[in-house]
Amino acid sequence: ARLLSAAELRRYRGAPGEPGLYLALLGRVFDVERGRKHYGPGGAYSRLAGRDATRAFASGDFTPAGLVDNVAGLSAPELLSIHSWLSFYSDNYEPVGKLVGRFYDENGAPTEALREAEAAIEEALKLQAESEQKKQQFPPCNSEWSSAKGTRFWCSRQSGGVHRDWAGVPRKLYRPGSQGSSCVCVRSTGPPWGQPDSSQHSDRGDLDNPHLQQYEGCHPLAEQCVLT
Repeated sequence: ARLLSAAELRRYRGAPGEPGLYLALLGRVFDVERGRKHYGPGGAYSRLAGRDATRAFASGDFTPAGLVDNVAGLSAPELLSIHSWLSFYSDNYEPVGKLVGRFYDENGAPTEALREAEAAIEEALKLQAESEQKKQQFPPCNSEWSSAKGTRFWCSRQSGGVHRDWAGVPRKLYRPGSQGSSCVCVRSTGPPWGQPDSSQHSDRGDLDNPHLQQYEGCHPLAEQCVLT
């Protein structure tokens, strides 16, 4: 793979007389000539050209302080944003080499900084998968509020953006380590989540989950609950 120094990469900002239009993400250099209207001089993302501004892809900070390759301290959602952008460039633009510096050494070998960043992204992906699984188990309720009627929570087969073959009943969910509760829809029949083959169960779905609490004043099996 071609190895570029930071000084060489700065020559690829798409200006007249310059050899091309490149940008780098996590040290991987892409030819973005086909996206010139976005990355070339005057384009909305022109400040990304000719450098590795990985942090800006996550933070949206296009000031000099944000247009850097340091990804230390980024949150899981920000790391997922970097992962998404890297997939986008890999799918849509030609990779042309690696940038010698934070993420690759002078021989093109990954640095400890790259290994740490990739490990952090993997952990963020794992957390995302776990969150999606929890959302499948306990989809968010539909809700609305009015000064006349108060707050109404209700469940449907697509509440929370989760399409399923059951509606469920509203419950308060208390997640370990977080304060407060959220309204979720809970299966009220069948075996508990994760035990589809269980022959010995109470046919109450997930109603007996210890992190759930019933809304006071609402029928325990009602698909909607109004709090005044």
